[in-house]
Amino acid sequence: MTVSLRGLRARLFLAHLLVVAIGAATLAAVSQATAPSILDFHMTMMGNHHPMGPAAGGTLDVALRDAFQGSLNQALLVGGVAALAAALITSVVVTRQIAAPVQRLAEAARQIAAGHYGERVPASETTELGLLTNAFNEMAGALEESEVRRRQLIGDVAHELRTPVSTLEGYLDGLVDGVVEPDDETWMLLREEAGRVRRLVEDLHTLWRTEATPLALDIVSVSPLALIESSIVRLGPDFAAKGLTLATDVAEGLPMVRADPDRALQVLTNVLGNALRYTPAPGKVTIAVRREGAAARFSVRDTGVGLAPEHLPRVFERFYRVDKSRSRALGGSGVGLAIARALVEVMGGRIWAESPGPGQGATFSFTLPIA
Repeated sequence: MTVSLRGLRARLFLAHLLVVAIGAATLAAVSQATAPSILDFHMTMMGNHHPMGPAAGGTLDVALRDAFQGSLNQALLVGGVAALAAALITSVVVTRQIAAPVQRLAEAARQIAAGHYGERVPASETTELGLLTNAFNEMAGALEESEVRRRQLIGDVAHELRTPVSTLEGYLDGLVDGVVEPDDETWMLLREEAGRVRRLVEDLHTLWRTEATPLALDIVSVSPLALIESSIVRLGPDFAAKGLTLATDVAEGLPMVRADPDRALQVLTNVLGNALRYTPAPGKVTIAVRREGAAARFSVRDTGVGLAPEHLPRVFERFYRVDKSRSRALGGSGVGLAIARALVEVMGGRIWAESPGPGQGATFSFTLPIA
């Protein structure tokens, strides 16, 4: 890398010198070619007006021409040396100004390649190099954020798996040692804990397929009302068992939407499942659908625990929890909303959350394009 930067300096330096050399050569050539004829023209005009006539000025013309030619050559030589000296100084300064930021970028790139994602290049003036520096810093920031999320994901997955695995291991050890009775309650508990691990693995696999690989979608025209009815069939009994009211508010004359029916239903059930977990009884959850321009807006309003403003932009991140202990107790895997966001964006929509504040409920909305 150092050799390349030195080569860049040399090439820039030689390029400036070449420009000066070509300019100086052009100046000398044009001066030598045109100066005699221009001088002859002016001397002829002066000879015609000479008091002794044109013949008297002939000898004088030759002497003046020789003197002028010599003076011109000397002036060009002195000017050329001065121009070369100025070009040398200017080339050194300009080359350093160009090469120094490139060298800083190269060093920062090496640091990032070595895993130091916090490396940044000082911002420079708004030129092409400045734009390159800003783009590099943005790239470095994105890489650093991605690395932080990767580490956080590893820690979150380990944390989520630790509780059910520890429970399974403890009860299995108790069964082997004869401390725990192998009754129906024990087997049911073991099955629930194994189910938690299975759901987490399935959710992670779904999220990976959605974010990391091209997801095969069967985009067709879907009725918003059909999506709502299917979601109620899936989760209606769970809402009733918890003592929650599940209502609908569907506008009349809604057009069809373009979506993958299975994926759209998965998004709606994930959002409804989130409302189910965070709405205490007695409470109410309302599914509303309205048309907004070229899209249909699905909203799930609840009377649950609500969200503080700082949590709203982050609730769709993987494993993000407002209250970690309470969320684990409620049984969520922590990636349901992340899956919903990924699926909605793949289908051409967007998803967001709104809440007046803690204890005042929340509204999760997403859009799907009109067919």
